[in-house]
Amino acid sequence: MKRPCVWKMLMAAMCVALLSGLQAQDLPRQVSIILLGATGDLARKYLWQGLFHLYLEEVGKGHHFRFHGTALTSTEQGQEVIAKVLESLSCPGDMASGHCAELKAQFQQLSEYRQLKTPEDYVALSKDIEAQVEHEGLRETGRIFYLSVPPFAYVDIARNINSSCRPGPGAWLRVVLEKPFGHDLHSAQQLATELGSFFQEEEMYRVDHYLGKQVVAQILPFRDQNRAALDGLWNRHHVERVEIVMKETLDAEGRTSFYEEYGVIRDVLQNHLTEVLTLVAMELPVNVSSPESVLQHKLQAFQALRSLQRHSAVLGQYQAYSGQVRRELQKPDSFHSLTPTFAGILVHIDNLRWEGVPFILMSGKALDERVSYVRILFKNQAFCVQSEKHWVAAQSHCLPRQIIFYIGHGELGSPAVLVSRNLFQPALPSASWKEVEGRPGLHLFGLPLSDYYAYSPVREQDAYSLLISHIFHCRKDSFVTTENLLASWVFWTPLLDSLAHEVPRFYPGGAENGQLLDFEFSGGHLSFSQPLPEQLVPGPDSAPLPSDFQVLRAKYRESPLISAWPEELIARLAGDIEAAAVRAVRRFGKFHLALSGGSSPVALFQQLATGHYSFPWAHTHLWLVDERCVPLWDPESNFQGLQTHLLQHVRVPHYNVHPMPVHRRQRLCAEEDQGAQAYAEEISALVTNGSFDLVLLGMGTDGHTASLFPQSPAGLDGEQLVVLTTSPSSPHRRMSLSLPLINRARKVAVLVMGRMKREIAMLVSRVGRDPKKWPISGVLPDSGQLVWYMDYDAFLG
Repeated sequence: MKRPCVWKMLMAAMCVALLSGLQAQDLPRQVSIILLGATGDLARKYLWQGLFHLYLEEVGKGHHFRFHGTALTSTEQGQEVIAKVLESLSCPGDMASGHCAELKAQFQQLSEYRQLKTPEDYVALSKDIEAQVEHEGLRETGRIFYLSVPPFAYVDIARNINSSCRPGPGAWLRVVLEKPFGHDLHSAQQLATELGSFFQEEEMYRVDHYLGKQVVAQILPFRDQNRAALDGLWNRHHVERVEIVMKETLDAEGRTSFYEEYGVIRDVLQNHLTEVLTLVAMELPVNVSSPESVLQHKLQAFQALRSLQRHSAVLGQYQAYSGQVRRELQKPDSFHSLTPTFAGILVHIDNLRWEGVPFILMSGKALDERVSYVRILFKNQAFCVQSEKHWVAAQSHCLPRQIIFYIGHGELGSPAVLVSRNLFQPALPSASWKEVEGRPGLHLFGLPLSDYYAYSPVREQDAYSLLISHIFHCRKDSFVTTENLLASWVFWTPLLDSLAHEVPRFYPGGAENGQLLDFEFSGGHLSFSQPLPEQLVPGPDSAPLPSDFQVLRAKYRESPLISAWPEELIARLAGDIEAAAVRAVRRFGKFHLALSGGSSPVALFQQLATGHYSFPWAHTHLWLVDERCVPLWDPESNFQGLQTHLLQHVRVPHYNVHPMPVHRRQRLCAEEDQGAQAYAEEISALVTNGSFDLVLLGMGTDGHTASLFPQSPAGLDGEQLVVLTTSPSSPHRRMSLSLPLINRARKVAVLVMGRMKREIAMLVSRVGRDPKKWPISGVLPDSGQLVWYMDYDAFLG
């Protein structure tokens, strides 16, 4: 049965709904911007000015704005502060004063202050925005919440925004967050998870203000606009090195509370300089205007970064720092901080474009100048026959060839892009970049300014103004995504952990630093150029510091002990191994070296690979002390670690490398495959009397060594040379040299590192020979030498 009345009513309702929707689409659009922490330093110095610039850019383009300054400060006090800030706002220099005054008055009318403290305050704010939008006949397009507050407040604020202050259907939400985003990988993951429970990824904008610096923001466009010239140059064949630098003359006075928690690496290198690194190193997307493509390529650059090791860094601390900390944080007179205020880091990227190219990141406080830059120095294969006085100025191929993204300050005094004239003439957008005027007598990076094509912004713009504009226009590539943030912490956290107890080099500050902080690199190793004089006894009137002691020689379990800070200890052990190798080759024509796996010897392997070019690798046989029962290509394989950190960097004949046969007949450590017997036979055939020239061991926190574990009888005595054992930790099955075979060695070196080993080191120093309980206690060569190499953390705690 037909119901014409019902159909007419339904059609009428649909028409009304459609008409209402169309009318809503025609309504003027409003964006509400809520600045939390509106009375704080960052807001007063930069954010209100950035919001005003956004208003100047967008006024008359179809959007209405409301600016809500909020804080915990009382309403009356907050209104006073905001009134002063709004009065101090400035317009671009080329804007007429009358027009500026008019727009400034409008902005002041659209800005308000309110206290935002309780959940009820958020509900009231949302209702007031909705009421104002309805009253003025507008349509709400979206809300921007800018959190200029400490990170500990993020989660509570996020909860309140999500529960009661989101805009209605059809409107977007953008939440802006300021660093620091965690202290290490774990804390960053925890914060990201908590924020992710309230906001979608596309709603979050993590600010790294360096990405708003005009020159930094120009790196990708510059690479894109000069593809033709750079395609053949931007790679390992032509780039000698890349320097990314931020130097400051100011010290940390007044900020030591923050600095003690973060230090220079977390404050500057993990974020600002790493972000710049990815912009230089990433593969260039086909479309650099696509935020998604840019962010994906940045993530790929993060993933190609080679892991940092302890020797990838040099650290410094200006001499007055500990005194400032004692005063500001009420520390006792005996307190000495280990927080670095200066750091140089050597980074390598493991991909075809950048393999072997050193990227040097450096930042510090109390240095000789304030300047920030990225310098790409190109290799120069030219040889000029005529003397330098006959070279054509700026054109000679023998002059340095470099591109400098001059971020700011320094002798030039303003941001600029510089390209050596003997390289190519760059293309930059003429509407926003202009040629730098000549400055006779000014030299930059070894060349007069006239030797560069030099360009600076037509109008200098503050970083926060640019970023606030990008937030409004949804330019996500100018911000740090969760994925890229965690990738950065994955890269930096292991280094930070390894440096936690490192004593920085002290420097006086300013021009007096001289060459004290100069550093150099060899392979993957970074070190200060100027050694400090060794000091056996602290000077008068000074409390002894860890740096006052260099290498300590003593006895441990009746055998020689060498103890030092990790870097010196590894260097000493590497030197001793090389000396043993040279002696063995001179005497027997070959050197049999058995190496343990795990994390402790990684730094040793890298030291041997990069700092010992006289090592007789061609005559060296490499054996494994133990192996996990996993395929040799598995990341947990000891052989894989040896391959990664040593074998691929040195020239050992492949037939001199002897991995343990844990993987036979497509099975792992099966008794019937007789892998242990096969390895024992190989040792007996090649190693005279089964006596290795040197065996490197470690010591576990339970007293195990090699893969010989407490309460496990296998391998502790008897005739077997190689045994299968069971580990309490995964992977449980292991293959190991036996204790009797280890004790046949001419020399056994036991490497013990890290504060986690302090307790077992103390315990083992007091026990007798009881290998069933403490396998390490059974190590005592029959006729060879046992030497303990123990860092100060393990030996002294």
